[in-house]
Amino acid sequence: MLVDIIMPKMGESITEGTIIEWRKNVGDSVEKDEIFLEIGTDKVDSEIPSPAAGVLVEILAKPNDVVDVGKVIGRINSDGDSIKAPIVSDIPESEEENVQEIKAPNLDIEKDPISPKKKTDKSKRSFFTPVVMKIASENAISMNELESIQGSGRNGRVTKKDILSYLNTDRESSQELNEVKMTDKVVEMEYMRKRIADHMRISLDTAAHVYVMTEVDMTDIVSYVDKNEQLFYEKESFKLTYTPFIVNAVVKAINQYPLMNSSIEGNEVIHKKNINIGLAVSLDKGLMVPVIENCEEINFLGLCRRVNDLSVRTRSNKLQPDELQGSTFSISNFGVFNVTMGTPIINQPNVGILGVGAIKKQPVVVESELGDTIGIRSQMILSLGFDHRLIDGAGGSKFIEKIRSEIENMKLMDLF
Repeated sequence: MLVDIIMPKMGESITEGTIIEWRKNVGDSVEKDEIFLEIGTDKVDSEIPSPAAGVLVEILAKPNDVVDVGKVIGRINSDGDSIKAPIVSDIPESEEENVQEIKAPNLDIEKDPISPKKKTDKSKRSFFTPVVMKIASENAISMNELESIQGSGRNGRVTKKDILSYLNTDRESSQELNEVKMTDKVVEMEYMRKRIADHMRISLDTAAHVYVMTEVDMTDIVSYVDKNEQLFYEKESFKLTYTPFIVNAVVKAINQYPLMNSSIEGNEVIHKKNINIGLAVSLDKGLMVPVIENCEEINFLGLCRRVNDLSVRTRSNKLQPDELQGSTFSISNFGVFNVTMGTPIINQPNVGILGVGAIKKQPVVVESELGDTIGIRSQMILSLGFDHRLIDGAGGSKFIEKIRSEIENMKLMDLF
C-alpha cells in the first residue's frame, strides 16, 4: 500500500516549507517514526519522522524546493518486500524549471569588510535553510561571511542557533565598527531585539492603549506560599510562585468578561472560545511570550506545572514555534525586578495585557467591626492595558476589579 508523505504544518502561521534534505534515497527501507527528512521554514528547521514502515519509492520534492503545507512530497510503499525496482520521481522538466530558489542577500561581497576566519568547502556548504537565509538577509550578512560560519548541523550545515550565536558573539568581536567623529559607538541591534521592536511598534500603531490600575492585598497568598513552599517543592520538584495565582484570577475574570478574550481584524471582532494566556519571560537578549493554551480547562496544580514548564524551556531555548503563538490575553510580571508599577504594551492581536508589580509591605487602613486600624499588609499594584477600540473604560475597570476580588478572596485551602 502506498502511503503519502505530506508537507506538515509546523506552526499556526506557517503555510509552506522548504525541503532541506532527504536522509533516505528512493529504494531505501525506512522504519516507522525514523527520522528520514529535514524541513525548514523561516522560523525553525525540523526533523520529520516517517509516517510508516516500508520502502521509499517516490520523491516528489527535491532539496531547496518550497512546498505548500498539505501537499504530497513523496510516497512510501508499506509492502516493502513487493518492490522490485524503485519508482523514479516523475516531476516534469517544466516544473523543475519553476522550482523556487532561495537567493542569498543581495550584497556586494567586495565591499564586505569581513574576512572569513578560515576557508570552508563551499561544495558542502552551498545550501542554507530558509530561517538561516532570512536572518542573514535581515542582518546584512553576505554569502562570503555566511560561508565562514562554523556549522554544528548535519554535514556541517549552519543552523539557526549557529548564525544567532555568530551575530551575538563572533561577529561583534571580529567586525570593526565604523568610526565616527565623536566617541560614540555604533552597534547593530541584535536579531531578537529587532523582532521585539517591530512587534511593539506595530502594537502602538494599531491599538488605542488605555490603562487602569488597582492595588491588591496579597497578604493571605504570601502567607500561604511561605507555609507551603517546602512541602510543594518536595512533591513537585519546583518552587511555588505567585504567577499561577494571578493566572487563575485572570481566567475567572475572562470567564465573566469574555470580551477581553477577543481580537480585532478589520471591522470584525473575533470572540475566542479558548483562553490562552501569554506569559512574558525575560531573557538576556530580549523577551519571549510563551502561551498556556486552554487555561479554562486546567486546574490550579496544572497551572503551576505549565507555568514552570514554559518558564524553564523558554530560558533553555527548547520551545516549539507553536508555543509562542495563539495567545488571547497576556501577563507581564515586571515585579520580579522589584518594579512597583508599569504600563506594558498590548501583545497583538490581543486586546488586553495585565502588568504585575512587586509585592511590598505597606501600612494600610484595615477595616473591621471594631473600627479602622493601621496594619502592615503585603500589597501589589496591577495595571491593565486594553484596546479602547473595543473595550471601554467601564469594561476595563470592571475586569481589573474582578481580578483583584478573585485574588483577595481566593479559597486557598481548596486549591490542591
